[in-house]
Amino acid sequence: MGVINSEIKPFNATAFKRGEFVEISDADVKGKWAIFFFYPADFTFVCPTELGDVADHYGELQKMGVEVFSVSTDTHFTHKAWHDSSETIGKINYFMVGDQNGSITNNFGVMREGQGLADRATFLIDPDGVIQAMEITAEGIGRDASELMRKVKAAQYVRKHPGEVCPAKWKEGEATLSPSLDLVGKI
Repeated sequence: MGVINSEIKPFNATAFKRGEFVEISDADVKGKWAIFFFYPADFTFVCPTELGDVADHYGELQKMGVEVFSVSTDTHFTHKAWHDSSETIGKINYFMVGDQNGSITNNFGVMREGQGLADRATFLIDPDGVIQAMEITAEGIGRDASELMRKVKAAQYVRKHPGEVCPAKWKEGEATLSPSLDLVGKI
């Protein structure tokens, strides 16, 4: 089953955000851009570096109309404890979703079989609830929020400009392409 261009599946969960436990569902995602940022576990090694990197870009993501949902199979209580005890995690203002039953992780197809842990995976969801981009890396390979920001900008550009596409390494303000018969064999 293909993931890109598929709609996210229904879910309900409890998240920790800005000192509170909040109930969220797929309905909270529709109508806005969203990033689902899966990671294996709280109190680990690569995960806090990635989550901290996303936290450093959260203000800019919010200005772009993007909400962030970090997800692990830890509980929302564990997320709060980690948030309260780590300087890096303490700067997070986005949703830290507890997925202890694995329903969201399984919905996105990133549950490590037999381990009960999520893969290191990122999904970019458009306002219609459709997956526009994804990235999955091996355990030891951390993700880069700057590259994620570039992908968000490209996805938003393509949505606003039907008939145009963003080439490799495209940055906001650079030239795009308009696929046509005239371009075949000329790139």
